[in-house]
Amino acid sequence: MSTTDAWALHRPAGRDVAVMAVAVVGISLSGPLTALVAAPALAIAFWRNAAGAAALLPVLLRERPALRWSHLGSSVVAGLFLAAHFAAWLPSLSMTSVAASIALVTTTPIWTAVAARLSGVRLPAQVWWGLVLAIAGAALIAGVDVTVSLRALAGDGLALLGAIAAAGYVLAGARARQRLSTSAYAVVCYSTCAVVLAVAALVVGDPLVGFSARDWWLIAGITVVAQLLGHTLFNMVVSNVGPTVVGLAILLEVPGSLLVALVLLGQLPPLLALPGMALVVVGVALVTRASRPPVEPVT
Repeated sequence: MSTTDAWALHRPAGRDVAVMAVAVVGISLSGPLTALVAAPALAIAFWRNAAGAAALLPVLLRERPALRWSHLGSSVVAGLFLAAHFAAWLPSLSMTSVAASIALVTTTPIWTAVAARLSGVRLPAQVWWGLVLAIAGAALIAGVDVTVSLRALAGDGLALLGAIAAAGYVLAGARARQRLSTSAYAVVCYSTCAVVLAVAALVVGDPLVGFSARDWWLIAGITVVAQLLGHTLFNMVVSNVGPTVVGLAILLEVPGSLLVALVLLGQLPPLLALPGMALVVVGVALVTRASRPPVEPVT
């Protein structure tokens, strides 16, 4: 099966819609819950991936798949991109508002479209309009955050970097799921991510243990709702509906996280940033709806 097939757009069945609905709830809780944890961002990311891989390992062993090293390459690459995503995005949650961070990190489809264009694929006009709107929205958010603090602006930059890394994760994951089951892909991807994050934590001197009981409970909750019910369920359906539909569903994380942050943290983003967030959501929605398998290479 080709990469084109991996990117194909499919109408989701009722079961897929239900699975994605649960996944959206899971990822909507991720940002606000992470903002409540005092432990270092690298430690949070390490434990949610390590625990997620451990939780899925019995499923993998029960399936007893015939794995080949040639089938695992895309999963390892996806894990590397996922580690970069977490290393960039999680710190942004404590530097800028949760809503701004989520709005910027969900620009992932923008970067997948850019990757397609750089690979020689012609993009519909709707994609370019979406890119313009999303970039304008990101600029508006950044402009507001300049008046808030340079730290908030840096947080915006990290969220965007996290989105770019997430694009690599999604594309590599869609490719990997052509050959591997959800459990096989997730165990390899999450394990790779956890190893890279552990090394990164060791290099920068961030502890991986010694946290309060409250932090451990929060990390456990994040693992269940964001890693297992969020990432893993999206990984389950991506081979059925394609990354385009998954990308559109992930957009619902923006209003979901805003509501959760308002309830849990009492945190409302600056009013002037709200139009920027709306532009980002509309722009990404346009790009996602217009996305199709690459069919017309530039000559």
